[in-house]
Amino acid sequence: MTVDKELEKLSRLTPPTATPEARTRALAAAMQAFDTAENNATAAQGNAKGWRQSSIINWIWSPAMNKKFLAGSALATLLVIPAAGYLAIELTRNGLPIIDQTEIAGNLSKSEASKQPAATTGQPVAVAPQIPAGNVSLAEQSVAVAQALQDKEAPALAKPDASQTSEYDANAALTNKPEGSAAALGATKRAAPAAPGIVPQRQFAEPMAAIAPSPVPPAEGRMQMQLDPNRERFANAAANPIKSVATDPVSTFSADVDSASYAFVRRSLTGGAMPDPLSVRVEEMINYFPYDWPGPDNADQPFKATVTVMPTPWNRDTELMHVAIKGYDIAPATTPRANLVFLIDVSGSMDEPDKLPLLKSAFRLMVNRLKADDTVSIVTYAGNAGTVLAPTRVAEKSKILSAIDRLEPGGSTGGAEGIEAAYDLAKQGFVKDGVNRVMLATDGDFNVGPSSDGDLKRIIEEKRKDGIFLTVLGFGRGNLNDSLMQTLAQNGNGSAAYIDTLAEAQKTLVEEAGSTLFPIASDVKFQVEFNPERIAEYRLIGYETRALNREDFNNDRVDAGDIGSGHSVTAIYEITPKGSPAVMNDDLRYGAADKVPAEASDSAHHGELAFVKMRYKRPGEDKSALITTPVNDGNAVATVDAATQDVRFSVAVAAFGQKLSHVAAVDTYSYQAIADLAAASRGTDTFGYRSDFLGLVRLADGLSQR
Repeated sequence: MTVDKELEKLSRLTPPTATPEARTRALAAAMQAFDTAENNATAAQGNAKGWRQSSIINWIWSPAMNKKFLAGSALATLLVIPAAGYLAIELTRNGLPIIDQTEIAGNLSKSEASKQPAATTGQPVAVAPQIPAGNVSLAEQSVAVAQALQDKEAPALAKPDASQTSEYDANAALTNKPEGSAAALGATKRAAPAAPGIVPQRQFAEPMAAIAPSPVPPAEGRMQMQLDPNRERFANAAANPIKSVATDPVSTFSADVDSASYAFVRRSLTGGAMPDPLSVRVEEMINYFPYDWPGPDNADQPFKATVTVMPTPWNRDTELMHVAIKGYDIAPATTPRANLVFLIDVSGSMDEPDKLPLLKSAFRLMVNRLKADDTVSIVTYAGNAGTVLAPTRVAEKSKILSAIDRLEPGGSTGGAEGIEAAYDLAKQGFVKDGVNRVMLATDGDFNVGPSSDGDLKRIIEEKRKDGIFLTVLGFGRGNLNDSLMQTLAQNGNGSAAYIDTLAEAQKTLVEEAGSTLFPIASDVKFQVEFNPERIAEYRLIGYETRALNREDFNNDRVDAGDIGSGHSVTAIYEITPKGSPAVMNDDLRYGAADKVPAEASDSAHHGELAFVKMRYKRPGEDKSALITTPVNDGNAVATVDAATQDVRFSVAVAAFGQKLSHVAAVDTYSYQAIADLAAASRGTDTFGYRSDFLGLVRLADGLSQR
């Protein structure tokens, strides 16, 4: 039992960040051991040179493995494998080259690596044989990784000051060292005797020849060491299909208040690349922009719906049904107290300008937005979670800002433990009838503890029952787990945003703080029923990841989206009128396609195109309320230009999102046509968001023609 506890402690330890000096001393000690082992070793059988490639491995490995407390135990693997892996990550993060898998294979080989002449320099280049499948233990692989990394690191070490070194014969060194070792490849200087208590350092000049990658393709049994430079993960959801009103007249989905997709698309385009189609969620792009939809007069009815039916710009034979919902805007003087916990990823991968430094600036902006009686706590996670700041009133703003400024990156990403600690703090500072929210800021994965989307989803679902909600903020590129961000936000009764610039932080955390922090309704669901007498087919644009079953609409136990103070939600359907040449589905041979339900045929409903319903719960309530809006010819406009500016601009954004995600419906609708529609409907652009959108359309047009 004691051993198990020790193993558990070891599994939670975070390796300290190695300094350049520490790595240099470690390498010097290893090379000194290398020399000692070689000079004292007898010639290996079949090798007249008097040295063996595996001598340093045996020198380090054998005595340790012969100890009773390590031999044959899991502790050996627990100690060695994480150490080798951590060394690989540290060298990669500090810009040192990643070793080729064939070099590792060479270190594990029992025979000398074959040599091939370099193509340009004439120097020998090590080409290692493939690792024999099934004959190499994990522990041996780990030591091989460490040795190969050592040989790779040697040429990158800085040269010493000339006054601290003495020349020695490089040719003699090459003669006495095994070919392919770090000494043979790059050693030309050796440090002078050091002062007592200081480990002598072995210094290296530039490498005489680069280690060439093996021409042999990766095969089964070979260790794969190359890291994928771009590991973004997005939910795989196909575009909504065209549905026949005769067989499927009802569409149901959850409200959306996220905006992460638009910011990610912008980051890709401004970086000179078309976005991954899976990263484009059209509804998030539409709802990224502020619109001047008419809102309710008071909080008694928290929403007002505005519906517009207009011709489709990209298809003359269909129409668009545009549904805009505006939430009641809580006056700042009446906003409830906020109890916020900043859960901040400070893992080693956050050590980039657009990650932790930007994150710190973003949270400083938000703290300056809060009221004096609001409270802020800070939890960090990197391997193990830690409380940086207990619940502190914003009246002590300098204390909060100082805690943010002290954050430094380092370690792995133990998100699950951090989530638990953050919710505990939120519960400790819980404000009744107030805003209690965890704000998770991260660049990507949770790779320590429960790491599947399902595991973390269950944790978040349990915590929201206590009235504590979750907001997820993504930062940086290369490691973004957008799929997990969406899962956590949707199941934590919160929203997800992607922060790529300080201006985006200002928009999300300051200008839209009301809709981000102060919910006016939860579990908001939409359901639209189309009249088969008037409409033959429909297609919901976007909301693929928010789809609900028809029966979920009236089930108050089914979770859905939340809407905050003053927030607006826009949904657009492309609808095909009865008798249009654009109808894609044939009439049913044996169905009742030509029959209209009695309710739809009733004179009171005869002129309706559709019926829009919305369910929502007020904060703290378990039973939902219903709002309904009939859609008829009075909601229609004859031309695109007759629609309001906001409607036309949102339609331009919808077209752009569909084109980026390769929806066939807009294949013939050009980027230039999208830009023209957006430019003509730009209207008042207080913050320049719409002008920026036009720039993105032009960038996409140029990139798509390369």
